[in-house]
Amino acid sequence: FVSSPGAAARGLLQHAAPSLPVSSQCKILRCNSEYVAATLNLRGSNRNAAYCNALRSYSHCTRKTARTCRGDLAYHSAVHGIEDLMIQNNCSKEGPTSPPRPRPPAPNHQGFESLDICNYEKSFLYKHGQPPSYQHCAAFGDPHIRTFHDDFHTCRVEGSWPLLDNDYLFVQATSSPVAKGSNATVTSKLTIIFKNMKECIDQKVYQAEIDNLPAAFEDGSVNGGERPGGSSLAIRERSPGRHVEIRAEYIGTTIAVRQAGRQLSFSIRAAEEVARAFTEEQDLQLCVGGCPRSQRISRSECCRAREAAETARALCKEMLPVEDVYFQSCVFDVVTSGDANFTMAAHGALEDARVFLPNAEKLHIFQAGAGCPRVSSSFLLLLLTSGLWAVLLHF
Repeated sequence: FVSSPGAAARGLLQHAAPSLPVSSQCKILRCNSEYVAATLNLRGSNRNAAYCNALRSYSHCTRKTARTCRGDLAYHSAVHGIEDLMIQNNCSKEGPTSPPRPRPPAPNHQGFESLDICNYEKSFLYKHGQPPSYQHCAAFGDPHIRTFHDDFHTCRVEGSWPLLDNDYLFVQATSSPVAKGSNATVTSKLTIIFKNMKECIDQKVYQAEIDNLPAAFEDGSVNGGERPGGSSLAIRERSPGRHVEIRAEYIGTTIAVRQAGRQLSFSIRAAEEVARAFTEEQDLQLCVGGCPRSQRISRSECCRAREAAETARALCKEMLPVEDVYFQSCVFDVVTSGDANFTMAAHGALEDARVFLPNAEKLHIFQAGAGCPRVSSSFLLLLLTSGLWAVLLHF
């Protein structure tokens, strides 16, 4: 018995595969590779029998390709080498052979490319060995903007402004005054364009206006069209006339559009790679850079109406127990608009963030000095009992 079948295999192939061209019709190289695979990791007490099986398979393979390999030196070297090794290892010419290696699946039938090209998460995992990172943006109420970088602004932005403008998506929000003569504005119209993507979707446009929140794209369809990946873009109604969700699996993105009170809101969870796919010319995106400085307003402006602010705080506290920026925005909107339904706008945005944010620890944002401070009854009592109240009256 040859002490190392692997060494024997290498020695045999040195004779079987000299540096001479092999005819394209001669399949000796395939025979060689199958023999190497069969003898590569022989272990255990039955390795001699397994080695003989591999040699018989090798011999059988050479006989099948004999007609096309006549005159081929690599072929003839292999045939003589097999005979020598069978004699050395006392292998009979008749007997079992090694089982054939399973063939890999044919490309473009069950392969990755044909199945998952329009599923961003699976594609990213396949390419990078880990799931993609995600970012979240929202626009609701006055409007208030939560950017992909977790900055938070309250904006004036009357007219049409882009929330997103990248290689895959264009989202435009149109704002109008919340009340006549008011500096505060609300989103009254949203336009979302899913740009054409080869093999996955046709270009689709979604438009929503106050009191018109359709559960279909502008052309009446509810998916990405007739292309192979058309189902990777789909729209569904979560609450009739109040909440629509659009899933774009081909770019790893989910969008929620809501109506609460007399305003629309927008929330998105986008793959980081998708959110960053834009050029320097596409620099005006509220979801990326927030509101321009000239368009930002302070939420503390609502504090001038003290009684109205306290009433708004009580209403917002019922829906938003944590006094974060969502709570502060709720108070601002209720005071500015006089519409208690605006509590639902902030609550819906918070619920979307709870679902969309990849990092739950970033759910709440706190900004010092952004809300409406109030004088508590306990502090007033302290002033009275300490005698400071009289001093204050004196001045």
